[in-house]
Amino acid sequence: MASSTLFQPLPFCLKTPNPNKPKPQPHRRFIIRAQSPSASASAAKPQRRPADENIRDEARRVNAPHEHGLFSAKYVPFNGDPSSPECYSLDEIVYRSQSGGLLDVQHDMEALKRFDGQYWRSLFDSRVGKTTWPYGSGVWSKKEWVLPEIHHDDIISAFEGNSNLFWAERFGKHFLAMNDLWVKHCGISHTGSFKDLGMTVLVSQVNRLRKMNRPLVGVGCASTGDTSAALSAYCASAGIPSIVFLPSNRISLAQLVQPIANGAFVLSIDTDFDGCMQLIREVTAELPIYLANSLNSLRLEGQKTAAIEILQQFDWQVPDWVIVPGGNLGNIYAFYKGFQMCKELGLVDKIPRLVCAQAANADPLYLYFKSGWKEFKPVKPTTTFASAIQIGDPVSIDRAVHALKSCDGIVEEATEEELMDAMAQADSTGMFICPHTGVALTALFKLRNSGVIKATDRTVVVSTAHGLKFTQSKIDYHSRDIKDMACRYANPPMQVKADFGSVMDVLKTYLQSKAH
Repeated sequence: MASSTLFQPLPFCLKTPNPNKPKPQPHRRFIIRAQSPSASASAAKPQRRPADENIRDEARRVNAPHEHGLFSAKYVPFNGDPSSPECYSLDEIVYRSQSGGLLDVQHDMEALKRFDGQYWRSLFDSRVGKTTWPYGSGVWSKKEWVLPEIHHDDIISAFEGNSNLFWAERFGKHFLAMNDLWVKHCGISHTGSFKDLGMTVLVSQVNRLRKMNRPLVGVGCASTGDTSAALSAYCASAGIPSIVFLPSNRISLAQLVQPIANGAFVLSIDTDFDGCMQLIREVTAELPIYLANSLNSLRLEGQKTAAIEILQQFDWQVPDWVIVPGGNLGNIYAFYKGFQMCKELGLVDKIPRLVCAQAANADPLYLYFKSGWKEFKPVKPTTTFASAIQIGDPVSIDRAVHALKSCDGIVEEATEEELMDAMAQADSTGMFICPHTGVALTALFKLRNSGVIKATDRTVVVSTAHGLKFTQSKIDYHSRDIKDMACRYANPPMQVKADFGSVMDVLKTYLQSKAH
């Protein structure tokens, strides 16, 4: 069957830069004016919007007309020849370059540089904690750097992002002798994972394309759980059909129920993630279904805002290390891209070193790194509790290698016992993390023990999903019900007879053990 002509890209982008274009003046909705406390106190109290007006309506009324051309972005071949004319409008449905390589979203950096770093810092800071549409989102508060040409009305958002940057005080001191360890809880989000950050961008663009009468029936993805949850939720919010390919018996029940509850059309397929990915790529080449996997570089534009957010939460001070779990490897590149944009546009003067952490049962990037980047070989992954990163042939391998080489990055791995022990240790200090965060914490343990990461280094561990999605793995661990695993930090419930004396004996023994 021939490939559908619906999915053939234009040969070149529709717009070419005009060197004689006059320098644009700052749009009035972007201008930030500092006020003295006295001026603020005397200013008129903001009026509540009319009762029959929602926040989208308010945005139409208050904001100036949409400014086309002030900022722009386009698809270009990833790491391509800068002199190549090949590029595509973001309104084209295209996933790979003419040579078959990955694409990247390239912003008009010269236009963005017309505003200095202080301007962007002030603008982004002014939007935090607001309900103004769409800037209440941690992603869309950086709209000019994400999808600058989309109209506010086309955006589908759950005000994702703005996630907690948690000072892991007790964990850092007790287990690592560190006093500046932080966990970026990206899993405290609408669907419980960092995938929301990218999916709001992708589904918003699909919403825009459908309004432009592009022949798109729905959006599809292959998933190990979290991608399908995010896709189905945002598509449900937009009224767009979602199609999900899931590997049978390889994801948690909590992850499976999310797309089902949100009305997705779910296909449970007897293969692994890589097999599902191959099938969805073949299907989207034949049918008018938009591909939502990280092969599509739009999602990375949303995910990069987590990096910008970390800098913002540190009052624009740069941490020494950021550790990110890696499976399909789009996220490690997204973090690099966010940090690098902040440096290039003058918000900060350096970027952190990145660490990509992989499960030993699915570690092709780690093996590539250990070989000195000599030859990449896909692996056949085996079952891991960190199911979302159980990927042996990652789509974004080239992106990840570029990111790590550019920041003197490192790749580490975690065995199943190591990641489950790390998860239990973190939980014992008040967190409730996912196994993937256990992989990242294991990488931290190893780099700390080897002296690569110092006691005083400001280090951020990225937690990619909420622990509530992985309760069965925690139950199995604390029940010591995992084959060939010691479960050293298990905390099973104590069975006690229903009489006062037995309860008192158990409690006295417990309290005595805690008194020392």
